[in-house]
Amino acid sequence: RAGLAVSGQRVAAGRLGPAHVLQGAEIEELVRLATRAPTAYHLQNWRFIAVRTPQTKARLRRVAQDQPKVTEAAVTFIVCGLLPDHDTLAERLGPFVETGLMSAHTVAGWREGARLQYRDPTTARDEAVRSATFGAATLIHAAEALGLVSGPMVGFDPEGVRREFGLRPNEVPVLLVAVGRAAPGNWPQKPRRPLAEVLDIL
Repeated sequence: RAGLAVSGQRVAAGRLGPAHVLQGAEIEELVRLATRAPTAYHLQNWRFIAVRTPQTKARLRRVAQDQPKVTEAAVTFIVCGLLPDHDTLAERLGPFVETGLMSAHTVAGWREGARLQYRDPTTARDEAVRSATFGAATLIHAAEALGLVSGPMVGFDPEGVRREFGLRPNEVPVLLVAVGRAAPGNWPQKPRRPLAEVLDIL
C-alpha cells in the first residue's frame, strides 16, 4: 500500500479481544507504514519492539502498571526513539545519492548540521522523543487503515522496560501501543474541543 485510508474517527481502544492474533507479515506491514513518518535529517531514529508472545506480554505488563491492554492486545509495540547519530546519515541517504536525487555534498552538509544541532543532550533526547511520537502516531493510523484498533499507553516504568527488554543506552522508550481487534464495551470517540479553541489561521 502506498498510503493510508483514515476515517478521521480514530478511537483509543481500552478493550481488545485477547483471542485475536497478528501474523508476522501483518506486524511487518504495520511497521512498514509507521516508518513512513517524518524524521529530522532523515535520521529514522526509532525502533519498534513487537511484543506478542504470552511470556513477553507478561513481562511487559509487569512494568506497565499491570494494564490489561498489554496482554489482551494481539501485539503491544514498545516504540523507542534513538538519540540522533549524525554518522548514520551517509548510509541512510546513500540510496538517494545513488539515484542522483541528492549530492554527496548535500549529505555532508546535513551530517554536519545534525552533529551541531544535537550536541546538547537535552536537544538530542527531545529529538528521540519526537521521532518516536511521529512513528507511534503513524502506527496508530496504520492500524486503523488496516481494520484494527489501537490503544497508546504512557503508563509504564521506563527503566523497567529498558531492563526487561535490553534496550541500548541510546534508546529511549517513549510509548507503548497496543494493537488488535476491539472487544465489546469500548467507548466511542470522546468529544473534541471546538476548532475555534485550538486553531488560529493567520
